[in-house]
Amino acid sequence: MFTFFPAHRTGKKLFLVLLLLALTTPATRGQVRLEYYLPADVQYNAAIPTPQSFFGFQVGEWHLTPDQIHSYMKALAASSDRITIAPMGRTHEERELWLLTITSPANHRNIKAIQDQHLALADPSRSGSLNLPSMPIVVWMGYSVHGNEPSGANASVLVAYYLAAAQGEKIEKQLREAVILLNPSINPDGLNRFATWANMHRGMNAVADPASREHNEVWPGGRTNHYWFDLNRDWMPLQHPESKARLERYYEWRPNVLTDHHEMGTNSTFFFQPGVPTRNNPLGVKRTMELTEAIARYHAKALDRIGSLYYSGEGFDDFYIGKGSSYPDLTGSIGILFEQASSRGHVQESIHGDLTFPFTIRNQFTASLSTLEASIALKNELLAHQREFSSSALKESERSPVKAYVFGSSADPARNAHLLEILLRHRIEVFELARQTRAEGTSFEPGTAYIVPTAQPQFRLVASLFEKRTTFDDSLFYDISSWTLPLAFNLPSAELKNLVRDLMGKKVTSVPTGAGAIVGGSAEYAYAFEWNTYYAPKALYRLLKKGITAKVATKPFEAETIQGKKKFDYGTILIPLGYQHEKTGLIRITLEQAVKEEGMTIYALNSGLSTEGIDLGSASFANLPLPKIGLVVGSGASFTDVGETWHVLDKRFGIDVSLLETTSLGRLDLSRYTAIVMAGGSYGGLESSAIEALKKWNENGGTLVALEQAVEWTITNKLATAILRKGGTPRDSATGRRAYAEEDRFSGALNVAGAIFQASYDRTHPLLFGYTDSLMSVFLGSAVFLEPSKNAYATPVVFTKTPLLSGYMHKAYDKQLDSSGVVVVGSSRSGHTVLMTINPNFRAFWYGTNKLFLNSLFFGSVIRGSSARGEE
Repeated sequence: MFTFFPAHRTGKKLFLVLLLLALTTPATRGQVRLEYYLPADVQYNAAIPTPQSFFGFQVGEWHLTPDQIHSYMKALAASSDRITIAPMGRTHEERELWLLTITSPANHRNIKAIQDQHLALADPSRSGSLNLPSMPIVVWMGYSVHGNEPSGANASVLVAYYLAAAQGEKIEKQLREAVILLNPSINPDGLNRFATWANMHRGMNAVADPASREHNEVWPGGRTNHYWFDLNRDWMPLQHPESKARLERYYEWRPNVLTDHHEMGTNSTFFFQPGVPTRNNPLGVKRTMELTEAIARYHAKALDRIGSLYYSGEGFDDFYIGKGSSYPDLTGSIGILFEQASSRGHVQESIHGDLTFPFTIRNQFTASLSTLEASIALKNELLAHQREFSSSALKESERSPVKAYVFGSSADPARNAHLLEILLRHRIEVFELARQTRAEGTSFEPGTAYIVPTAQPQFRLVASLFEKRTTFDDSLFYDISSWTLPLAFNLPSAELKNLVRDLMGKKVTSVPTGAGAIVGGSAEYAYAFEWNTYYAPKALYRLLKKGITAKVATKPFEAETIQGKKKFDYGTILIPLGYQHEKTGLIRITLEQAVKEEGMTIYALNSGLSTEGIDLGSASFANLPLPKIGLVVGSGASFTDVGETWHVLDKRFGIDVSLLETTSLGRLDLSRYTAIVMAGGSYGGLESSAIEALKKWNENGGTLVALEQAVEWTITNKLATAILRKGGTPRDSATGRRAYAEEDRFSGALNVAGAIFQASYDRTHPLLFGYTDSLMSVFLGSAVFLEPSKNAYATPVVFTKTPLLSGYMHKAYDKQLDSSGVVVVGSSRSGHTVLMTINPNFRAFWYGTNKLFLNSLFFGSVIRGSSARGEE
């Protein structure tokens, strides 16, 4: 384990004096001089504006907002020939994302050649001839991906000033030998929320009391982006504009070192990597850890100089590759996580004394400079590591038993396209499948399937995205334990142990757009489209919102089309024309929009008489109301789970959703909503009036949808009659003696970190309309389990007997999982409850179960009451 104890280096008395000074200087109340932050004995260019001269106050006195930070960075770029600044993209709230390039003026004049040469390091066909000692190192400094962890973003201002204004041979040498890419705030939407909160509650006298409102944000807080997503989990899924912009620039440079500046609990100190060695991703290489440890020594030395407490080698890991400190490790860079104890405002009491905002900023600034110092000192080793990483990946792929992965669905090109987009953004080589092939019992067809060879420089990343792993060196996880993409998308996939070259067709360089059509042109009687395509709900909602009547087929049928007889499955949407003749033009325009934007295939039907199955006027076609959805938000709800639900409805499917505060739920007129969703959360503070209002609304015909932990809440509060499977969270079952120090390890192994499981389903049930198989992959991240309903028709989705597909789950949960209910439907007079123990919208990349969730909103009223009663 790699841990430092600064008291041992400086001597106990000297260390205590330094610590006392650090905590009791004028920084305690936020009034500091620039010298408090900057290295001593350095001259600065007076032509470069200091932060105080620009803002009118010193860094640390107030929390800087993103627009203030970016305005200052532009001023630096305008006044220094060491800095250029360029936009990377925009956030959901249309704030610009900026990246500074900082290096010597001579390097700037040659920046394109330097960039091209650096990219050659990751290309085994070109990297062998490079002269490493002559090349600059590339260091990416990224700050405050979590908006309410502001010390990083505020420190970025000081880092940029220092690099622009410092004078002397040391800084000149650093700028000659390094290209620094500085991203001051990857989450300006969240940072703006938190800065506003902290500043609006700051008085003339900063208050350190942890109970003061400044230190206790209201829900959802500033950690997340606009849709309440944790952007430090989005490096792999790439579902947000901030992450897409960041990764685009990452691959334009492929930095050697990437820093990720965070905050943690107020009573902590300062953490830097490496983390726990046994909890790193096993696809990483040993050299990455060695270099991380070498860099860590520079952090220790720098923090020793200013007397800051710190630790390393414990608490954090790099297993999940979707984090800022993990992703670089699997792509040839060195990711460095910094965690600073947070003042969560301007000053807050801690077990170490009053923790001030300037103190937290100084630690982040210090770690930034120690990163640069280490990177330059280890320049040749880091450059060699990046070169070797790519070439060794090819050698490692030769030893891998898997030579390629094949995936693709002929039924849903949209899910194919979204997975392709992720792979291409990760610079993974993908090819069209050239001919039909069969693997692992599944047939894959050219035109709808793709092949990913493992023999490519991104081999380790490819393996991490496609592998199904169920064995681990450690049973503790800082984040989820599996993210296998084909399973997340519920796409057919297989491993190929032998890659036949003629299977590989044209290389995919862009995401194909869906080629929809209205088959048969203008209809005389009705239009129909199938529900098995991903964006069918978007097309249906658009129709219903325009007042167009649509029905859903609860049974299959066959109809005559211009292409001949066609079978239509459960869930087919029918738009009859006869009694809405005046809307024929509007219907046609709306369907053409679905063809153009969603790639939908729509069929013109010219007779109500089917050639097989139900006729178009059958009562088995159920009328569909426009979904009017309320999403419960606020105290007690998980802001990330709620955000995932909000995002999938609003951003992806264009569905209006009202955000209903928990504190006002009992006073609202709920009758306007056809469905109310309670995403994950405890909801413990919900008032009895809110519970009664929900119960009455549900009995009068509303559909209540509860996900994950909300399932337990609805049952406990008698809003649903399902039965929780007994067992709860297992306890450590040890009966003999164990070492005290081992308690965390054994109890932590019982946590549900998040894994992928197999479930079987009834595709005739309205909640499963659009699914064409009998098995699906689901994500489970909570220990909530349901008994199957006593009603034989009310548990349309159950876990299989041994359901673990990929990831970690303690064996103590085996009995609770075995054939337990994934989805249980209940009935309450005229309404329904739909309980899902899973998160069907997890992190926006679980495309495979989005439709399961959407079906509960569109088809809840279609479910027969008799099929849902059973536990009363």
